Amino acid sequence: MQTIIQAENITRAFGSLKVLKGVNLEVGQGEILAITGPSGAGKSTLLHIIGTIDKPDSGRVVIEGVEVHTLPEARLAGFRNRKLGFVFQFHHLLPEFTALENVCIPAYISGMRRPAAHKRADELLLYLGLTGRAEHKPSELSGGEQQRVAVARALMNNPPVVLADEPSGNLDSRNAEELHQMFFGLRERFGTTFVIVTHNPALAAMADRTLGMRDGMFETA
Repeated sequence: MQTIIQAENITRAFGSLKVLKGVNLEVGQGEILAITGPSGAGKSTLLHIIGTIDKPDSGRVVIEGVEVHTLPEARLAGFRNRKLGFVFQFHHLLPEFTALENVCIPAYISGMRRPAAHKRADELLLYLGLTGRAEHKPSELSGGEQQRVAVARALMNNPPVVLADEPSGNLDSRNAEELHQMFFGLRERFGTTFVIVTHNPALAAMADRTLGMRDGMFETA
């Protein structure tokens, strides 16, 4: 399996608190990796560094052969927009926009023309079971529907990597199970690589591989 993400000796501290203490990670193309561990272990911080939302104090992250944290900010923003999708526990949908408009936002940022963006968004909403909900605003959608809109938005630019931080943490058990199954269907259809931070043992058990974090390091088997 070809490596798509490589993180080497990642450290991160906030003041005197050392959150990551030399973390190493490789993720294969098309892999679904779950990262588990107690709150405060450093899971989300690592995910944010891989996703270029935060920077490490030391170490490097390579995605598709690009050492991302060496890129100038403008190029890094473009790389993030094209190569990375994000799904969070809270949907972060813009309340004044419809589901379709929320899904289209990454495409608009990348410069895609509106007709092409709408066509792609419609296809994703159809695939994710949201037919007939495209013109609804987030307040008119259920929690599960809102999260599926967020997944569609993450996939809008067909990124090779999707990073998910507690994606089912705000869902009931039925919607959580549907979301978990959806990730595997998306991997089969689009070849997407998923790195998922989760406290959900059912999702972790379904993943190709699970790594546990504690005190800023991966636990050894």
